[in-house]
Amino acid sequence: MASGSSAKKVARLAQKGKGKKVRFQGGTLFPTIMAIIVIVGMGLISYARQAPSATDIAPTTADRWHIPFGIYHCDEYLVDLAIDKQKSDSPDPNFQKYGVFSREDGVIRWYPQVAATGKKAKLGLYLDTYGIQVTTKGITFPTDQNKGVSYAVDKDQCKDASGKMVDAQVQVITWPKAGQTANSKRYITDFSNVRILNDEMAIAVAYVAPGTQIPQPDSAAKLSDIVASEFGGATTTTVATNVTTTTGG
Repeated sequence: MASGSSAKKVARLAQKGKGKKVRFQGGTLFPTIMAIIVIVGMGLISYARQAPSATDIAPTTADRWHIPFGIYHCDEYLVDLAIDKQKSDSPDPNFQKYGVFSREDGVIRWYPQVAATGKKAKLGLYLDTYGIQVTTKGITFPTDQNKGVSYAVDKDQCKDASGKMVDAQVQVITWPKAGQTANSKRYITDFSNVRILNDEMAIAVAYVAPGTQIPQPDSAAKLSDIVASEFGGATTTTVATNVTTTTGG
């Protein structure tokens, strides 16, 4: 047991230590860690300042993209969507909001307003503008498109490769470049959220028997001519093949 004098010395030392700062003696670990934290923090701030904002991600309001598009039913493409929303006597509210439309030639004009730029650029905006419903249950057209018909997977079948009538499936296929079939993607759900990623990508909405190989829309082969007719310049015809790459949707 400590003597009385020793206990008093300990008490005096404790009293003297009150309010004094703790000093690190020897070693550089703590200062080094703090320096690293400061450097990393400054780097992140610098990156954040230089990284593009969401409004700078393509497509922007300055872009004018042309996207071959078609709706494929069983074994062929339907007629191109009607009505040039840009020249319509009664502008559709969705066109005014998004700036997305066609000119009855199977090509989507993605001339976006802010609401259709960057990561907000999705297929659903175009479908909404033309009043077309595309879900896993089927495809429904408004009265001014394809005579207002509907295709429902629970009752409207298509022929498979063997010629047998089977239940159909709704799909969306995208190709990164019109006329080029590599790296295509097949979606089997969440169609409205399919991203519009680049100019001259091609898109097909399909109501088909599972396993059906879907060619690019007819307008893909005419895209160069269509664009040239609008903006001038030389024309080149692109020929698309019928190969698609199937991926999980």
